[in-house]
Amino acid sequence: MIVSVNSDNYTSVLAKMESLWRKNLPTVPFEYQFLDEVVQKQYESEVTLGNIINSFTLMAILISCLGLLGLASFSAEQRSKEIGIRKVLGASVSGIVQLLSKDFLRLVAVSFVIATPIAWWSMNKWLAAFAYRVPVTWWMFAMAGLIAIFIAMFTVSFQAIKAAIANPVKSLKTE
Repeated sequence: MIVSVNSDNYTSVLAKMESLWRKNLPTVPFEYQFLDEVVQKQYESEVTLGNIINSFTLMAILISCLGLLGLASFSAEQRSKEIGIRKVLGASVSGIVQLLSKDFLRLVAVSFVIATPIAWWSMNKWLAAFAYRVPVTWWMFAMAGLIAIFIAMFTVSFQAIKAAIANPVKSLKTE
């Protein structure tokens, strides 16, 4: 039985309900729950799942950034002579940063193209279990792509700028 009560004094309302219950149904025990608590218990698993997903997402982003930083430093080290020659010939710091960053932006774009349909499908499957749900729209994926590009550029820019401002004599003196 669901009872809607508009009162601030729940103890007296519960006492009256219990007396009516015992009068009409003496063999059935009087047990009650508040509906907001019942609904909250139903969604506790979703809140826990959301916290777990957020934690693993943060760890995945950090690990990805470390891998991207390692790839950027490896690429800059492998291309140190090329960067030195370009600097001697008059290349700007922004041109060298762009040269080192464009390969990583391509990798991020390819991963975005691969991940978008998988994410769209899994989000639709997960949201199908709810009675009221938010529709999955294109701007959510566009924002995720822009954030991924920003994080990649932020990560790669440290190594790219470091390689671009390095003294070209150090990289070319062994030739």
